[in-house]
Amino acid sequence: MTDNLPLRGKVALVTGAARGIGRAYALRLAKRGADVAVVDFDLHSYKDYQLEAASMRGDTVVDEIREIGMRALGFQADVTDATTLNEAVQQIVGEWGRLDIAICNAGGGVGSPEETRASIVEKDLVDVVVARNLTGTIHTCQAVAVPMKEQRSGKIVTVGSQAGHRIADNGGYAHYGAAKAAVAKYTQYLARDLGPFGVTVNCVAPGYISTGRLAPILSALGDAQLLDDVPLGRYGTPEDCAGVIEFLSSDLSDYVTGAIIPVDGGLTYS
Repeated sequence: MTDNLPLRGKVALVTGAARGIGRAYALRLAKRGADVAVVDFDLHSYKDYQLEAASMRGDTVVDEIREIGMRALGFQADVTDATTLNEAVQQIVGEWGRLDIAICNAGGGVGSPEETRASIVEKDLVDVVVARNLTGTIHTCQAVAVPMKEQRSGKIVTVGSQAGHRIADNGGYAHYGAAKAAVAKYTQYLARDLGPFGVTVNCVAPGYISTGRLAPILSALGDAQLLDDVPLGRYGTPEDCAGVIEFLSSDLSDYVTGAIIPVDGGLTYS
């Protein structure tokens, strides 16, 4: 374990942490000294993606965190179910005595770009994406706000997307972009609400991030065309995002709240 432990003694919760970017968040926090609760609909979801499975160094991310030397808990929970999230938070606080950091990463989209244009996207797809992204984020934030308000301290980070403020050329994924835009705005409302309690609330907005699940999709969409819009000329990595999460989870960001931080290689403003 690294000697650089700015989060020593802290307790963190990360949703959607069984693979991909969420896994990177959980492992980064653990490597910086935090005990981490991993929340995901399926703690073995990485098995559905060959590249994700190849990157694993344990049966679950919980095992990987314990191998680092930090305490870990695992919860198979759906963020659209407020009751199970509240129960998970209560168990975390019951076992570890506090909750300092919450990364609201769970989300995702469904449907193809062609069928998710704003004028035609079907209600069923909208309902699923809004529930996963906006409603799930709200449930998570409300659950973790309870102990953080009592402690009068805490760090909450929501996860938006460049799709929440940059419209794709083909106009697709309108439901996802709208949900992520709502996540960003909810973050700012929550920052205002929780500021008096000493709790900061910020949002990261990843761009094209090459995870084990997304790498084949990005390649199929056309690497050259996508990267032409990225000033840094490369896809992001989960570790690129995890570095920003580390900053927002540590005392380095104590006077930062209500911020929407793009992690997209300059894509948003290009």
